[in-house]
Amino acid sequence: MLRTWFRNAYNKAVPKPAPNQKFGVLDGHPAAQQHAQEAIEAHTNFKSNQKEFRVYRWSPEHPNHKPFLQSFFIDLSKCGSMVLDALQKIKAEEDSSLSYRRSCREGICGSCAMNIDGANTVACLKPIDTDTSKPTIITPLPHMFVIKDLAVDLTNFYQQYKSIEPWLKTKRLPKDGREFRQSPAERRKLDGLYECILCACCSASCPPYWWNPEEFLGPAALLHACRWISDSRDEFEKERLQAIAEDKTKLYRCRTVQNCTANCPKSLDPSGAIHHMKAMHLLSKDNN
Repeated sequence: MLRTWFRNAYNKAVPKPAPNQKFGVLDGHPAAQQHAQEAIEAHTNFKSNQKEFRVYRWSPEHPNHKPFLQSFFIDLSKCGSMVLDALQKIKAEEDSSLSYRRSCREGICGSCAMNIDGANTVACLKPIDTDTSKPTIITPLPHMFVIKDLAVDLTNFYQQYKSIEPWLKTKRLPKDGREFRQSPAERRKLDGLYECILCACCSASCPPYWWNPEEFLGPAALLHACRWISDSRDEFEKERLQAIAEDKTKLYRCRTVQNCTANCPKSLDPSGAIHHMKAMHLLSKDNN
């Protein structure tokens, strides 16, 4: 009786979010807008029923055992609205041996990247599908070596990111001896590039990267290369471009499949950045 009274009081005090609500802080990020709206709808539609989650399992402690999908059933009314909430609940209450990465819970660190219902995304930004008639299938990022369960080996991915030298390189000191300045227009050139969180969703969805992971740098590393090439404060634009373009496998392996753009949880366009650098390289060759 007392619980019912508190619930009714809470529902009166806390207004329900309106449908199609706009989120000002997410302007310019359509994927994030969609996820936020889905999360609100999912939260308001949660009922006391069971949802099946099929989670990929494999452990190096049992190398002879084949990977398999293990089913877990969760009451959605007692779980948060995101897939990461479900994984947290499974690990805390069902099976503490389940392995996956997670950190910020806010779509900033990129740690919880995985494949959910066939699409690469970060689990903390992916709303749970409240349709209980079908399971949610969670597997590791595709075409990556699995360390355990949902955790994959990103050593090669980070080495490729390191190879593009992701830091400011200059040939002189700043005029005032303190900092290099940018105009607002110069700063806007970095929009759509610097927001990458290195979750690897794009590279793990890219067929050319699957075929040549040792040679092709992949969408994420190339997006960051474009970020530094586009920075007005960096004075090694030509050298950076030559370093990734002189070897045809680093940049020109891109076949414009555009899976990278379709799977980016931050609504970025790695494919567009790659083509921008290709155009810059071809123009520089023509000018020479």
